[in-house]
Amino acid sequence: MLLATMFCYLFYYTGRQTFGFAIPCIEEELGLSKTTLGYFGTSLLWAYAIGQAINGNLGDKYGGRLMMSLGAVLSCGFNWVVSFGVGFWSLFVPWTGNGFVQSMGWAPGSKVMSNWWGHHERGKAFGFLMFAAGMSSVLAFITPLLVLKTLDLDWRWIFRLPVLLLLVGGAVYYLIVRDRPEDLGYDSPHDDLAEDAKKAEDKEPVAEAVEDSEYDAAETSLQRYKVVLSNWRFMAASIAIGFQSSARYGLLIWVPVHFLGKDWKNSQAAWISIALPVGMALGAVTGGWISDKVFHSVRWKLISSFMTLAAIASMIMFFLPRGHSAGIIILFLCGFFAYGSQSAFWALCPDLLGHSRTGTGVGIMDFFAYLFAGLVSPLIGRMIESHTVLDSATGAIVDNTTLVFPVVAAACIISAVIGLFIRR
Repeated sequence: MLLATMFCYLFYYTGRQTFGFAIPCIEEELGLSKTTLGYFGTSLLWAYAIGQAINGNLGDKYGGRLMMSLGAVLSCGFNWVVSFGVGFWSLFVPWTGNGFVQSMGWAPGSKVMSNWWGHHERGKAFGFLMFAAGMSSVLAFITPLLVLKTLDLDWRWIFRLPVLLLLVGGAVYYLIVRDRPEDLGYDSPHDDLAEDAKKAEDKEPVAEAVEDSEYDAAETSLQRYKVVLSNWRFMAASIAIGFQSSARYGLLIWVPVHFLGKDWKNSQAAWISIALPVGMALGAVTGGWISDKVFHSVRWKLISSFMTLAAIASMIMFFLPRGHSAGIIILFLCGFFAYGSQSAFWALCPDLLGHSRTGTGVGIMDFFAYLFAGLVSPLIGRMIESHTVLDSATGAIVDNTTLVFPVVAAACIISAVIGLFIRR
């Protein structure tokens, strides 16, 4: 079940993280500004946020298998509609719709993971799932470069070819996965009373004493939302992941723009950008292991330390010239630490709320993540357009795309500080 969920999510980001590579091309062909294109990022991320708040609860109610598979198929369709866009609205509307259906993947998939894994293995399980998500970012960076540079196709094919992998992933997921171990005749991995006693012994924040099996049948959607929203440690974690996601998507959307440059067709520095998602992938699986084994499932320690290190790496990137050889290593570390904390965030959902509310909790947490991330995208676009520098390679006056890095660093520091309040 873990491998099947990883396989499906491996292709999910080909449906939403490729837009940064299309920005220079759309700007050139359709005459839309960077600020306007930044709002495209906001529309997708906010639609995704609203969808998470809805679809996470539906994952608790109907199970993650159907939801995740359906999201993959619908996202592929919306991307193809985007590829035929000829102006603002014909791009904006389907891209916003794509954001909503993309939200059918993460929270329902996390619900499946929570059903199959107990408390003291969740960090590792979510770490491996985050590794698949990180590798999905790698695919979302490599496939557009292959479309533009190797196949020599225009930007429209960025929204057509990579998402065919997502279509395959969704079909495979529906055929293989079952929502719970009990569906295949296995015992549940959750011994609720022992789980709660162990949490108290570890001095972690605890979910309510009466837990999952009873609430699976008795708890309504409204009751699940009330329990989730009334847990202040969970809400602190949701705000912290909001700033973490602002940093993450600031990097994912604008780092390709930074390395592609004005002469995007001939840019060799563009390939440096792949170090970012590679670092994110390895950071995710490493962070999950560290969270369980080094910090003994005390999640805030990993969150605050990794986000502080991400801020330091981002500021180093700010001072490095584009194309500098050290940029590969520092960008890798920036992705490693900025994304490595996410496995700890998602493991907090069943830790704090109980695994029967995992879908609702993940949905609410991801709502905050993408609400905040949507705010930073046009902000960075506006800052880049408002500040110009002299390109040492060409002698031309260009937009100062390095400004993405101090914004990311600031978001990381705020996330690290708020992370301290998650502790008991």
